[in-house]
Amino acid sequence: MKFKDPSKRRVILFIAMSLDGYIADEQGSVEWLEQIEGEGDNGYNDFIEQVDTIFMGRHTYEVIQGFDMPFPYQDKQCYVFSRSSQQADEHVTPIQEELTSWVPQQLEQSGKHIWLMGGGQLVHEFLQHHWIDEMIITIAPVMLGSGIPLFREGFPTSSWIAQETRSYGQLVTLHYVKPDLLQSPAPDQQ
Repeated sequence: MKFKDPSKRRVILFIAMSLDGYIADEQGSVEWLEQIEGEGDNGYNDFIEQVDTIFMGRHTYEVIQGFDMPFPYQDKQCYVFSRSSQQADEHVTPIQEELTSWVPQQLEQSGKHIWLMGGGQLVHEFLQHHWIDEMIITIAPVMLGSGIPLFREGFPTSSWIAQETRSYGQLVTLHYVKPDLLQSPAPDQQ
């Protein structure tokens, strides 16, 4: 299937979760992901070339800052959403504004796509407002039993179309798209 408007900026949730649906353990750690054997870059390089903007929650930013490496998204416009006071730094712009007024303005701007990186609360808010256009979810073969869920209760029902399923070693990636973004197949292709 093809997109109705391939030039339209889309919000893409690109994230990994455990087999039982958690994006982090109870302490907010994602160290369990390092124990899973993937394959190559697990599709990351193809994905990151499509985006020029990253939305993330404060805790997700703190996890990235805890990695023993320079900030990996210096060539992207990064926004950190936080309810508490967050200082801007050379890598990110903090957002404390009401999402319902700020996000739609960003979606109307030109540019590449937007990566919704996480965390769970931010994903929940974007689902509530139908702002996610695609979901690329990598499932790791580990059961955490508890932690921070990718999908919290209380968002509206929605339907998605499967675009692709790929395996990267022990990881499986599912790619879904909102149906209204795709062209209907021509009558002779149905």
